[in-house]
Formats: sequence, structure tokens, C-alpha cells
Amino acid sequence: MKVTINAEKCQGHGRCFSIAPNLFDCDDLGNGFVIGDGTLSADTIEVARLCQANCPEHAIDIEE
Repeated sequence: MKVTINAEKCQGHGRCFSIAPNLFDCDDLGNGFVIGDGTLSADTIEVARLCQANCPEHAIDIEE
């Protein structure tokens, strides 16, 4: 499974990197991005889903 952020949808609310700083970070404009290649482990799947559910722009996608 992989997590991605759609940069065109992200408006920089920061919920993703506030909830999961080990999966997401922000750029100089405050927009979120995935750390590394986005591959999720058994330990990070649930927190990635939590971030996806809390993104107001629905910019986070999880590919199965």
C-alpha cells in the first residue's frame, strides 16, 4: 500500500503532518508532502487512514 498527496488539492491545513509527522512533512508554503516513497507498513496504515479522513480537501490517497 502507498500513500500520496495530490499537490493540486492540498491547501496546507497541516492536519496530515500534525497527526503523522513520520509520514508527512510540509514544504516552504505549508503544503503537505509524503516523506519517502509513501510505502505503508502494517504499523502506519491506520494512521495514514486517519490522516486521509481528516484532510478537508481530500488530497490524501491510499493505493491498495
